Amino acid sequence: MGAIHVHEFMSLDGAVDAPSWTFEYGFDPKMGDALGAIFGQCKAILLGRKSYEMFEPSWSTRTVEEDPGAPFFNDTPKYVVSSTLTEATWRNSEIVPGYDPDRIRQLKDEVGDIYMSGSITLVQSLLADGLVDELHLCVFPQSRGGGNVRLFDPESALTKMSLVTAESYDNGVLYLHYRVLNT
Repeated sequence: MGAIHVHEFMSLDGAVDAPSWTFEYGFDPKMGDALGAIFGQCKAILLGRKSYEMFEPSWSTRTVEEDPGAPFFNDTPKYVVSSTLTEATWRNSEIVPGYDPDRIRQLKDEVGDIYMSGSITLVQSLLADGLVDELHLCVFPQSRGGGNVRLFDPESALTKMSLVTAESYDNGVLYLHYRVLNT
């Protein structure tokens, strides 16, 4: 069975809203190395509708010369969980109609390792159903305050994890790689 690898940019206080606030920190090349290691083991991408609609215009025309991650995002099969989206416009994309934990388990069995980014509502559902295997968090040195979407909903159940790797980057970002201990 494959694993779901969730990657998020987040603030110290857990906010994971649209990452435009991270731009002032720049992108440390070591962050690219960490992401490349995740991409290298994943055979598919899983996204919620909102993240798909943000990623598609941003990545679909990007080339490897512009960003080394472009081939992964454009050439890798993408599964989009949505109860409203009916047509995929980004190549190699398939709509998964509505959230169904059994369908996600089936994808893990069929596809192998799967990459996720953003898609917080979907990630929260996957965490609640014990379907996330690893969290890859780039924690930025600021708090976002109230009113922002958080990775862990205050009403969510306890999630235990084991630290695999921790690295700090010159731009102040901390990379934390956790294995989720699904009990």
